[in-house]
Amino acid sequence: MLNHPQIDPVALQIGPLAIHWYGLTYLAAFGLFMLLGLRRLRHEPFASIQGVGAWQRRDVEDILFLGVMGVVLGGRIGYCLFYKPAYYLAHPLEVFAVWQGGMAFHGGLLGVLLAMVWFARSRQRPWLQVMDFVAPCVPTGLAAGRVGNFINGELWGRLAEPTLPWGMVFRGAGDLPRHPSQVYQFLMEGLLLFVLLWLYARKPRAMGKVSAAFLLGYGVFRFVAEFFREPDNFLGILAFGMSMGQWLCVPMILGGIGLWVWADRRGAV
Repeated sequence: MLNHPQIDPVALQIGPLAIHWYGLTYLAAFGLFMLLGLRRLRHEPFASIQGVGAWQRRDVEDILFLGVMGVVLGGRIGYCLFYKPAYYLAHPLEVFAVWQGGMAFHGGLLGVLLAMVWFARSRQRPWLQVMDFVAPCVPTGLAAGRVGNFINGELWGRLAEPTLPWGMVFRGAGDLPRHPSQVYQFLMEGLLLFVLLWLYARKPRAMGKVSAAFLLGYGVFRFVAEFFREPDNFLGILAFGMSMGQWLCVPMILGGIGLWVWADRRGAV
C-alpha cells in the first residue's frame, strides 16, 4: 500500500503570483500539440496538398488557439450541463466561476468539434480532414491533464484490495487504499491511445477513419477506466450500474463505429 505524495499544487510562488502544477500541465499539453501538429504536416495526405488548400504552420497555430477556446468553454459548459444542471440553473452566475473547478472532457470535446467546424469553413477544407489532422495530437494533452489530477490528489479511484501493490491512500479519501485511477487514465487514454493513433495515422486513410479511431479508442479506454474511478459523490452510480463518465462514452463509441463504417464505404482519402 502506498501513500499519495501530497505534492503542493503550487509549483512556484512569486509574491502574490502562484503558478500551479495544473496550469503547467495545460501548458505542456498545448506545447505537445504544437510539436505533434508540425510533425503531422509531414504525414499524408496533408504533405501532398498543394495550392490554396495547402497545410502550413499557421494552420497548426490557429487550430491550437481555437482548440484551447473550445476546451475551456466547452469543458466548463459541459460540466454544468452534464453533471450539475439543476444547481447551475438555480445559480447561473456560478457558471463563470471557473476557479471553483469543474471541467468535463466530453463537453470540451464538443467545444473542440464546434471550433473545428468554424476553422474548416474559414479555410474551405472538409471538416473530417481537419479532425483527422487533429485527432492523433490530442492524447498527449489528455495524458498531461491526468498528471495534473494526480499531483492535485483529485479524481481518485475506487477502493482497492488491500493486497494490491500499487493501491494508494489519498488525502481526503479515507484511510483505505484506492486505485490510482489517474495513472490508469494517463496510461490508457493518454500514452496507449497516442501510440496507437499516431502509428495508424502515419499512412493515408479514408477520410474520417482517424477521427473514428479516436472516438472509438477513447470511448473504450475511458469506459474501462471508469470501473476503477470513484464516481462523483453527487451522482454516484446511475442506471445499469454505470457512471456518468461511462454513459457519456456510449455515444462516443457508437459514433466511432458509425463513422468508421461510413468512411470505409466512402473509401476516399
